[in-house]
Amino acid sequence: MEFYGYILLLQSLYVLGPTAADRGQTQAADARRHTALGLEEVVIVIQSQQNPFHARRGEIKKKELLKQAAQLGQGPPHVILLHDFSDYEGVWSILPALPHFSTSFGSASWFLFVEEETRVSLAPLLAVLERYPASEEWFLGRRLQDIEASIIHHYAFAEDPAVFGYPDPAPGWALSSALLHRLVERIHHEHLKSDFTIDLKHEIALFIWNEGKGQKLTRVPEFCREAGDHCVTSFTSYLPDCGPPVPKKELFVAVKTCQKFHSERVPVVKKTWERDADLLEFYSDVSDESIPTVSLGVPNTLRGHCGKTFAIMKRFLSDAVPKTDWLLIVDDDTLISLPRLRRLLSCYDPRDAVSLGERYGYGLVQSGYSYPTGGAGMVLSRVAVSEIVSSGCSCYTLDAPDDMELGMCLKTLDIPITHNPLFHQARPDDYAEALLSSKEAISFHKHWNIDPIAVYNKWLRDTDQRDEL
Repeated sequence: MEFYGYILLLQSLYVLGPTAADRGQTQAADARRHTALGLEEVVIVIQSQQNPFHARRGEIKKKELLKQAAQLGQGPPHVILLHDFSDYEGVWSILPALPHFSTSFGSASWFLFVEEETRVSLAPLLAVLERYPASEEWFLGRRLQDIEASIIHHYAFAEDPAVFGYPDPAPGWALSSALLHRLVERIHHEHLKSDFTIDLKHEIALFIWNEGKGQKLTRVPEFCREAGDHCVTSFTSYLPDCGPPVPKKELFVAVKTCQKFHSERVPVVKKTWERDADLLEFYSDVSDESIPTVSLGVPNTLRGHCGKTFAIMKRFLSDAVPKTDWLLIVDDDTLISLPRLRRLLSCYDPRDAVSLGERYGYGLVQSGYSYPTGGAGMVLSRVAVSEIVSSGCSCYTLDAPDDMELGMCLKTLDIPITHNPLFHQARPDDYAEALLSSKEAISFHKHWNIDPIAVYNKWLRDTDQRDEL
């Protein structure tokens, strides 16, 4: 009898159909599915930079997006140049900008963060975003993951690094309005840690994840690095083609070393990238004619090397070395492609005060400062070096961190640090493989647990290095 009663119940439900409440819920869901997302509900944040070259690239990208919207016959999206959005230089670290986005674009449904060279197809983008209700918390992007625990991620998820995903910034990543507003509440009500910003994409993902209480990144296959029929975003290059590379004679290379590493690290430089430099000096705590090295009268320190770096900048401006437009300061365990660097430098005007490299930050949530990481290579125009030296900036101790001291000085002088992710403070193994290109990487750092010559040959040596300018 129980079986037949169950059959009769099913039949009655079939005949009666859904209740009015059920029908109302279904109709509301259908309406939500068929309510088209408008471009005016989307905020596109171009992660632009203050340097004139990058500011121009950001403006070009903004015009492209607005032109595309006009061709679609829709109201335009809100397109923001990040460097213009706030007077605060540390806005590049994103978290300080989120409260301003919330108040300025309260009716927006989506916030898309892209690079200057990210291509975006607006109509297909809307179709993709409509799959994810903006009233719910969504964190979308192309998923990256670590294969091994990485020093640049503070060895997070050491037991299984692949369990945590973070977004590739090149194709862009997106936050729903619901998620952004919750993040803003956290920023307002929690005491946020304000220490180092090292790898922004990973740290943003950690903040959103919130130790498992927040959202993980949702992989969106239409967010792509390379263009494809299914892609709504794609990417060009972090190594733009701005014309002929800067001549070798306009780049002076300063290598920081010490007696301890004369026989260990200096030979690696000589066997790899020194051959691509016309003007290069090794700076040590002792003079060694066999290399040769130059002693700056600064004793070696176990860390920091601020005294040595500031002495290098003063020597660069003196008559002791040839006058060049550009100064590159590297460690003796930095591996670098000088031809690619010279190609990149052709995008910048040496008459500007330029500081170029891999940008880190300290205390950016609470109005801290940015700095160029020393191991990845610090590039300065002669104008920038002149302003630094003449300003009276100095080291509080000889062993202070040279890159951080330089960052504080650059902030005081209002010289922006121009970031390029092709500079690397760590080894190739410390980065997600999907981020690396053996045709574009400019530098890596550290000889620890690697064969540095093999790393140079794989990642940095061009088989057709024909630049002999």
